[in-house]
Amino acid sequence: MPSTVCTAKTSYKKLPGLLELTSTHLQWTQDGKKASLVKVPHSEAVSLFCSKEGAAQVRLKVAVVGDDAGHNFTFTSPQPVALAEREKFKNELTNIIARNRTASATPAATAPGTPSALARSTSLAPRGTSSPARNAVSRAASASSDSRGTPVANDPTSDFRLRKKVLLGNPELASLHRELVMGGHISENEFWEGREHLLLAQAAAESQKRGKPGQLVDPRPQTVDGEIKIVITPQLVHDIFEEYPVVAKAYNDNVPNKLSEAEFWKRYFQSKLFNAHRASIRSSAAQHVVKDDPIFDKYLEKDDDDLEPRRLRDESVDIFIDLGATQEDHGETGNIKDVTMQAGKQRAVLPLIRKFNEHSERLLNTTLGEPATKRRRTDVAEGPDHYSQIDLEDLHDNQSTTGIILNMQDRERYFDGRSADPLGSQAASEKFDFRSTLQEVKISLQDWSTSLNRLKLDRKAGDEALNGMTQNVAARLEVKRTKHDIPENLFRQMTTCQTAANEFLRQFWLSIYPPVIDGQTVSTATPAQKAAKAAKMIDYLSRTHEKVDALVQTAQQEGVDPARVHVAMKPVLDAVDNALDFWRKRNSKPLR
Repeated sequence: MPSTVCTAKTSYKKLPGLLELTSTHLQWTQDGKKASLVKVPHSEAVSLFCSKEGAAQVRLKVAVVGDDAGHNFTFTSPQPVALAEREKFKNELTNIIARNRTASATPAATAPGTPSALARSTSLAPRGTSSPARNAVSRAASASSDSRGTPVANDPTSDFRLRKKVLLGNPELASLHRELVMGGHISENEFWEGREHLLLAQAAAESQKRGKPGQLVDPRPQTVDGEIKIVITPQLVHDIFEEYPVVAKAYNDNVPNKLSEAEFWKRYFQSKLFNAHRASIRSSAAQHVVKDDPIFDKYLEKDDDDLEPRRLRDESVDIFIDLGATQEDHGETGNIKDVTMQAGKQRAVLPLIRKFNEHSERLLNTTLGEPATKRRRTDVAEGPDHYSQIDLEDLHDNQSTTGIILNMQDRERYFDGRSADPLGSQAASEKFDFRSTLQEVKISLQDWSTSLNRLKLDRKAGDEALNGMTQNVAARLEVKRTKHDIPENLFRQMTTCQTAANEFLRQFWLSIYPPVIDGQTVSTATPAQKAAKAAKMIDYLSRTHEKVDALVQTAQQEGVDPARVHVAMKPVLDAVDNALDFWRKRNSKPLR
């Protein structure tokens, strides 16, 4: 039995209980109960957060593998005792997290600005999440080690966390999973076989990083407690420094020696420098209320309103998008630039346009990399490879695939039929007289225009097809408009029966036909296992008629026309009968 390191009275989700740290687990047990509601192994603790000193409540948050939200505990003892208890837990858990990071085989890189995994006194407000390496042994692996599926590290199709998120985002799929997997009809891996695309899509969505906002940094006043203020946040400060390096320089030169941080931002938002950085010409309306500032005025720059921009692009323009590449070829035509092509026609807007262009270039560099990195893709020893730039992958022919092996029934009959037709083979082997054939084609095409004018198409077939489609659409609309009067309980049973039958059919055909070769798959079953699975699914499918008969009896008891249940379930019954007939013929083949 593991030894207890420390204990404390805490509340978890507003329920009182006991928090214990043992030599193997961190666990919390509600008062009056024996089973632990929360039990976290040491290996799954990844980060630790504490409430501020002097806060009304003494809290401790533990983040675990696969759950960024973690677990929040509030110490309920008197303030001095609660602080001492929390410090003891914090010290012990800090050592445990440090050991986990050291023992991790593939430590994950922490993104800039994310909190350290080591505990420190900080606010419980979200300030980023750690991205620790996932251990091979996860909660799903400890909970299940049988054939229902054990998650494998770095495999999205076996990640328990991804499966959980897909189910949470799809209530119908979650209901089907609860009925079939939790009910013990099929295993976890069998349920996800054929649905790998959902897991891969979820993994791809989570791996995408949020890009930089496209709008210019332009702090605007807000009304806070009846006063007009500009709310300063760490993210806003970071964006201002990145967008306007001169502000970062002014901050480093004056804070904290000459100005405090609060005084710096108060004077900045009242200075000419801030109005010069605003993202529209509306700043000119506020110039009469802007005061001179001896500190910020020395960082002012002259308006960039000359014909040539102050900051010239230091990279060569690609020849395929350079509008001036062929300018010298049109000098003799007298093609003069019109008013829309004359730079600096409205000099007042040039600084704003160039500010937008620089911001757009900065966004592209953030996404694609710096210009030097982009040029490395096309630069070669003797110069840029222009052909590689116009060689588009979408214009290449489709690559041939291995395809799916065709399983033929009674393939001997196919070859016997071909060998039993010697006359047809002989006629096919005869050589054609191409000259005479070509002459016949030329004669048949003579006076083709007259024959085309005499051509009359019968509209009967087209009208019948159009009427049929119209009636089909009208019938579908009528079904949607008509509200069914089937009781909710019966309708739910019919839906459940149909969904379960469809899943059993899907599992049956997956075990019969070869799997998709491309992409990741959950199951790697042997032929014997597939045969056993098919037989198991057939056993379930054979009971579908009994379930439908039970639904018909329920409909009669509810006062519903049984024919309506038969009509609703007929497509499923037809599919089930098709699978049963296929299985019967396959197993009744005589041995040769």
